[in-house]
Amino acid sequence: MKKYILSIDQGTTSTRAILINSQGEEVFKAQREVECLFPQPGWVEVNPNKIWISTIDVINELMVVSSSNMEEVAAIGITNQRETTVVWDRITGQAVYNAIVWQSKQTQDLCDEREDKMEFIQNKTGLRMNPYFSASKIRFILDHIPDGQKRAERGELMFGTIDSWLIYKMTYGKCHYTDVTNASRTMLYNIFDMKWDKELLDIWNIPESMLPEVLDNSADFGEAAFFPGHVHIHGVAGDQQAALFGQCCFQAGESKNTYGTGCFMLMNIGDKPLISKQGLLTTVAWREGGVTTYALEGSVFMGGAIIQWLRDQMDLIKSSAQSEEYANRVHDTAGVYVVPAFVGLGTPYWDDDARGAVFGLTRGADRHHFVRATLFSIAYQSKDVIEAMKREAGLELKSLRVDGGASANALLMQFQSDILQCEISLPKYVETTALGAGYMAGLGVNFWKSKADIEQNHTIQKKYYPMMPQSEVDCLYEGWLQAVNATRAFKPKKKCEC
Repeated sequence: MKKYILSIDQGTTSTRAILINSQGEEVFKAQREVECLFPQPGWVEVNPNKIWISTIDVINELMVVSSSNMEEVAAIGITNQRETTVVWDRITGQAVYNAIVWQSKQTQDLCDEREDKMEFIQNKTGLRMNPYFSASKIRFILDHIPDGQKRAERGELMFGTIDSWLIYKMTYGKCHYTDVTNASRTMLYNIFDMKWDKELLDIWNIPESMLPEVLDNSADFGEAAFFPGHVHIHGVAGDQQAALFGQCCFQAGESKNTYGTGCFMLMNIGDKPLISKQGLLTTVAWREGGVTTYALEGSVFMGGAIIQWLRDQMDLIKSSAQSEEYANRVHDTAGVYVVPAFVGLGTPYWDDDARGAVFGLTRGADRHHFVRATLFSIAYQSKDVIEAMKREAGLELKSLRVDGGASANALLMQFQSDILQCEISLPKYVETTALGAGYMAGLGVNFWKSKADIEQNHTIQKKYYPMMPQSEVDCLYEGWLQAVNATRAFKPKKKCEC
């Protein structure tokens, strides 16, 4: 009897596997941290084999702790950190370079060289010229391995985002696929024609033979033959689109914000793509039966990752949960603002040269004020995105659906409600990224018959309402904008000749 959907959520800093039942409930979960590498300032990489090993580990653990087996799994869903780029050898199946993570800025020079192509690229892809996306990462890898371009032109190399890498490994190298959402984040995919674009490939000198075949989100991505049970992968989506689906934002205008390593706000805009004039991205939300739904997206590069920085680099807290405890020990930030531009600033600034900064320090500020200010920086950055969406779509935000690890922080969610002056809805199951990929997989095998069945599973555990007066909101946000402007005014030299 098929009792579960198995959803794999491969994120920037961890890999999770979740068993989901027909009521959309998270029945069992397993997780492994994945180590990021920082070979140079601004560079972020990860060993692709460690991603694959962590995936094997969490699936095996899940089967053990649940006393289940793959025979009880109806289908597998995969959701992944988007844009992160792997290139591997077609014969050996081994990666030829570390995976370059979406956060990494090591390809900035390659993007700068093509600055004159920015508008052309945006009008085809809905994306801005930025090292965030996959195209420049592929080019970097081909330039930094022996005979990279020649090997690519001979058809010896394969490219994939993390979904493609896992599909390839799980199917024993038989399937080289991706889905429309991940394809739309490469800067090589035309979101109007819904295909790989030769002109975009020529800009980066990337052979099309490297690229995976693009499928709808609930298509059959192949049998996961690495595991027993003859289970097929039937749902694949980039993490933010999966979260939008998992939050049941099926109607145009419905929005969600995911508080993960970064923060990503998506708004369903229906079946007509809109090229943003306000620093937002246009992306594919999903495709069903050949019909495409689009979304506007705002990207914050440092969300939950800033809490990890407090823990791991600054040693100010012992656990992520302790950030809320410390922040609650004081009633304000003592005037401190933290601008976490460690890898530049995303929406709406798109300032790749910005670097992190702290303002407003006095002798009265202590670690608790610093932790509180760091926590609040996540909410301020999300407000920057919302303000851009208001200008773009002419909307007045009444409610925002939230998810991701940091959405469990009650202080942050209350402040987010205050600073946005809107209702915040937290679902019963905050792992909506994994849930969304699971729902897509389940629809692919009729585990759920329709999206209406899925909506019946969606329940809210808590709502937050604004409690701060508008005058205080305006004062605090004005201080934030001053801090951001001051941060952007500082331009560090790329290399000091000392």
